[in-house]
Amino acid sequence: MAAMPSQSQKYPDMWVDPEDDPREGRPGQGDERATLLEFLRWQRLTLQMKCDGLDAEQMARRSVEPSSMSLLGLVRHMAEVERGWFRRRMAGQDAPRLWGPRGADADWEGAAADPGLVESAWAAWREEVAFSDQFVAQTPDLGHVAEYDGERISLRELLVHMVEEYARHNGHADLLRERIDGRTGQ
Repeated sequence: MAAMPSQSQKYPDMWVDPEDDPREGRPGQGDERATLLEFLRWQRLTLQMKCDGLDAEQMARRSVEPSSMSLLGLVRHMAEVERGWFRRRMAGQDAPRLWGPRGADADWEGAAADPGLVESAWAAWREEVAFSDQFVAQTPDLGHVAEYDGERISLRELLVHMVEEYARHNGHADLLRERIDGRTGQ
């Protein structure tokens, strides 16, 4: 079932009209930091857009058997990804996993059609994004290197990785949303 565009939408084949797209405004000739941060912001907003207007059942709806992937699972997963990379690896904090031990797929398996779970997932995601943004703002050198479990990574490399991580999962979000109500990405 295809979603009906709003009466005020000029371009019904697009997710939102370009002038209403919160992602617009990427720096065309920004420096390295501005460019990386703007692309990351754009990908984060894309995830939010793919989930806009959905209820708890729709957020928790699985893709296809046997997959446990859902939009709610994606939000939970990305909160955990932000937490793992920025709190644990970059900042060196002892931050426990949000939804169970590593390898347990708890971010995905625990994504149930419960409005409270959806609200707490978004709250955790926003908190982790805010921490990540603050860490980046307070770290003047993109060459800053952190070591975790014997592996080294620079802040620059991490920002590129985060753009890739969101972009890959936003592709999943496109397909999940299309399955829910027929809306396709832009």
